[in-house]
Amino acid sequence: CPHRSELERLQPPKLSQSVHREECTQCFDNQDGDVGVDVCLLCFNGACRDPVRRHASIHVSRSGHAFTLNIKRTPKSKPPSREPPTKMTKLAIMQEREEDKWEHHTSLKCWKCDPAEGKEILASLDTAKRLTEGVMQSLSSARQSEVQAWEEEITPCEHTLMLEQYATGNIPAEGLARCASCELTSNLWLCLTCGALGCGRYQYGGTGGNGHALEHFTSTQHPVCVKLGTITPEGGADIYCYACNDARIDPELPTHLATFGINVASQRKSEKSMTELQIEQNLAFDFSLTAEDGSALRPVFGPGLTGLRNLGNSATLVFHIARFSCYMASVLQALFSLTQFQQRYYGGASAGTVSKGVFERAAAHWETCSQSLPADCLECQMLKVADGLLSGRYSKPHVESRQEIPSPSGGLAHSTPEHTPWQTGLKPAGFKALVGKGHAEFATMRQQDAEEFLGHLLTVLRRFNHQANSDEAEPTEAFAFGLEQRLQCLSCRRVRYRVDNMDILSFGVPAQELPADTGPKYAPVTLLQCLGLLLGVTGQEELEYQCEGGCGKVSAVRLLRFSTFPDVLVLHAKKFQLKNWVPTKLDIPIILPPGDELVLDAFLGQSLQPDEEQLPEPSSGPSSSSLPQLNAEALEQLEGMGFPLVRCQKALLATQNQDVESAMEWLFSHMDDPDIDEPIQSKPRGTNTAPEPSSDQIAMLADMGFTHAQARKALIETDGNPERAVEWLFNHPDDTGEIAPSSNTPIQKKPVPGSSRLPARYRLKAFISHKGPSVHSGHYVAHIRLPPTQLGDGMGMEQDDEWVLFNDEKVVVADKTSVDELKKLAYMYIFERI
Repeated sequence: CPHRSELERLQPPKLSQSVHREECTQCFDNQDGDVGVDVCLLCFNGACRDPVRRHASIHVSRSGHAFTLNIKRTPKSKPPSREPPTKMTKLAIMQEREEDKWEHHTSLKCWKCDPAEGKEILASLDTAKRLTEGVMQSLSSARQSEVQAWEEEITPCEHTLMLEQYATGNIPAEGLARCASCELTSNLWLCLTCGALGCGRYQYGGTGGNGHALEHFTSTQHPVCVKLGTITPEGGADIYCYACNDARIDPELPTHLATFGINVASQRKSEKSMTELQIEQNLAFDFSLTAEDGSALRPVFGPGLTGLRNLGNSATLVFHIARFSCYMASVLQALFSLTQFQQRYYGGASAGTVSKGVFERAAAHWETCSQSLPADCLECQMLKVADGLLSGRYSKPHVESRQEIPSPSGGLAHSTPEHTPWQTGLKPAGFKALVGKGHAEFATMRQQDAEEFLGHLLTVLRRFNHQANSDEAEPTEAFAFGLEQRLQCLSCRRVRYRVDNMDILSFGVPAQELPADTGPKYAPVTLLQCLGLLLGVTGQEELEYQCEGGCGKVSAVRLLRFSTFPDVLVLHAKKFQLKNWVPTKLDIPIILPPGDELVLDAFLGQSLQPDEEQLPEPSSGPSSSSLPQLNAEALEQLEGMGFPLVRCQKALLATQNQDVESAMEWLFSHMDDPDIDEPIQSKPRGTNTAPEPSSDQIAMLADMGFTHAQARKALIETDGNPERAVEWLFNHPDDTGEIAPSSNTPIQKKPVPGSSRLPARYRLKAFISHKGPSVHSGHYVAHIRLPPTQLGDGMGMEQDDEWVLFNDEKVVVADKTSVDELKKLAYMYIFERI
């Protein structure tokens, strides 16, 4: 090759660079394919060599980068093992070396010599080795976004290192110890400061608990405790610091235990540790893949029937333990079953054509994308996910043996039918990294709330498309609707109407516990009853109100109704109850209307009527506070729990007045903020009194994809707090960053999304289910209604739609009986307007 001198000047990737060597950044073709992946040796983008999509040649022509390393991977033959799988005792990834599992084949290519396909070239031994090893030994982009080990890296804290103890005597011997406030003899936590014994919280103990150890900390501020039944002769134990609200290590545990007469060398472990309990819980929270008669559910393959693997599942044991991205998989499957998302990102009757599997709009975007790397472009990643899920190219049976993955035992989970040809499943790691960038929760690999992720994703997409000034249809608008709030003063009888734009309607579910011998059971409630408690006359809420009409502090009644209806209605069932200060999910059956059809005509608001007198607008003078009205009921509940008023107000403001549970979560995560008890500084409406943000703060937010104006305004609106500024930006995706010079500047109101036409009839399209005690743990799956023709069942006669279960990479036709039961316990319902 005449260009070898240019190749020799290239440098291997730095530690900070992402190397996309596992799969193409624009589609899911990967290194396991017949032609492998070409990795650019300048920017380390990964691109496929598919002759139709031409992602490798497109990258070369756009970037001018002329050298790539082609990587292909083939599995090594592995003799079957007759040894039973080892018992899982730690929540850890058992790493298998790449060289033990795979054979890698690499070759250098010059695209100057062959601009169409790239010419395979030979380089000097030193150059080839330096560049090849640099790429192959680097941390791939997928691995950079995954957790490398699930064994928590628990460290000491100042409270364990500086622990002060009071010699109060020996505690009772094993078997005689009990909680100082109740009769529990298990799940006992010993205060390492004074020796007090208290039971743990139920959710964390696994064997019952009333939270008396936490109450002891609240009253004494003694921070560190140890779980008695987990102490081992080697000095190991479950140690928790309430001040840090996290698991910790006590380097001097034997010495500290000796203060209370405990000899570590003579101890024996008698209770499960927190890690072991977490393993058992994660194994238990699965969904059956067998029908009522015991037969295996039928796997299906084809367009729109592609599974998604949990990120991180490439390592042994994680497949059954770490379902930390199923919340995202369930939401993506539901979104791309909708016409609006299919047409926008893959093609349809009104959105373009698909030629040889390539959506013409996607092909045009690949040629003109403004980002240097597709991995940094949200449009590219959405097109990639759409192609992966809807094309059917990756929806094929996977025949490789999965003997290395142990099966759950002990009745903790539903067994998987043997010899079932599941799909490999796609891993949208690049999509997740980009969508979660800058977010405190979704940037992590922890399990998250599916409803919160859907709201976040819609906001991110809406903001991106708004900034791109695209003429394309905005699919997120299908979810948008107006929620009308009518407030009436009970003294002067005047009213005020306000309409808030919403994407998701969350509703509470009344809990009526029934007598049961095996765990709590609850009386079923209809979906229309739940909606009536939120939107109907029976759901009117009375609250204290400072009347602008001169009545003073009086009572007012608030009524919520639809101002407009969306094309796609997402209902979020809030089935929670606070137990020991922890939100606990309740399995309350919700009965859907016949035929899964919902009629909402009765919940349409009427806006201001001729016989109603409107309340005057709140004063905008200099003494008027810019703080929004707080949810009086939620404020009262939070104060009743013992939180100071200023903390309750800050929590409700930070969570946009959502509900008590959201405010509680915010309070627990911000208890150590240095300014948590400082008074809320209100400012006059229409003024911005915050200091000018620093250029470094603005640059930090701008690096996340926001404009300079948006970053500056967010920092001004949040008094220069970067974390709150990020939240503000996500909550104001349509704000361009323009700051009004004065309060006299008229504000142009945007039209309310959705439509008020009647009838408002909906049919259930999909529902997302969850198993586990909390939405931040356990497992999510999606059920989607699909026509039989898509499943290969169409025989020229009209048939009912089928329900398909999307359980990670497993895609099966769902059993009708189990669907009927799971619909009652769903976490989110997605209805399409008909």
